[in-house]
Amino acid sequence: MVSALRTDPFAGAILQVGVLAALAGTAGLSAYGWLAGLLFGVVTVAALGYGLRRSGADRLGPADWVTLTRATLTGGVAALTVDSFREPIVVPVLVVLSAVALSLDWVDGQVARRTGTVSALGARFDMEVDSFLVLVLCGYVADQVGAWVLVIGAMRYVFVAGGWVLPWMRGSLPPRYWRKVVAATQGIALAVVAAGVLPRPLAVAVLLGALALLVESFGRDVGWLWRHRVRPAPRELPAAPVSPAPAGHRPEWTPGVRIARQPAEVGGRHR
Repeated sequence: MVSALRTDPFAGAILQVGVLAALAGTAGLSAYGWLAGLLFGVVTVAALGYGLRRSGADRLGPADWVTLTRATLTGGVAALTVDSFREPIVVPVLVVLSAVALSLDWVDGQVARRTGTVSALGARFDMEVDSFLVLVLCGYVADQVGAWVLVIGAMRYVFVAGGWVLPWMRGSLPPRYWRKVVAATQGIALAVVAAGVLPRPLAVAVLLGALALLVESFGRDVGWLWRHRVRPAPRELPAAPVSPAPAGHRPEWTPGVRIARQPAEVGGRHR
């Protein structure tokens, strides 16, 4: 019998194929879009299976299934974005997929708390899906506002890469609600700009504001990690060698210091 440990992630692959098939039958999807969506699905299955094995969990929790649904929608957004590099796409479909994926970000957190299934794996899975959706949306709107917007999508990955180089950046950060607000702001701002409802100057202003919030949030986290980094213990100097006193030598008397008598000196005889 195949365990849930193996079947749960592959269920996500089936959902991903279903989303791509629905897009192909409605908005249309090229071979490049199919390839991008399937590649994302394969990476998601592999990463999720690895995470389950490392955490020792035997199945996905209720909130993880919501996050997995978000991941399949993100795969659809990635497929449409790849197609947009070659030909026009049905923009409302991309915006709807993005909006639903962003809305479910609130749902999976509520489900995890109410069912008591909050876990480190679920939090990491949720964060990775958020980060990739933001990166994909940045790739789509870059044609409208300029390549600089890719900084928004790349910042989280630069932060992770910094931890590979600087050990003090690998520390655990304390929970902070503002961090979630900033992350949600990035997705909403990118989805609105992707919809094409804003004039270019206003779209640039909105994204610059979102970038400023992101820089502030990451800057605060980096500063906290730097202040709470583990400092190496001070190196102790070796003790100076003590030379033995010569035979018959009596220590000099120092004012205010009483020298204890040795047993042989008490009462003039050895006890």
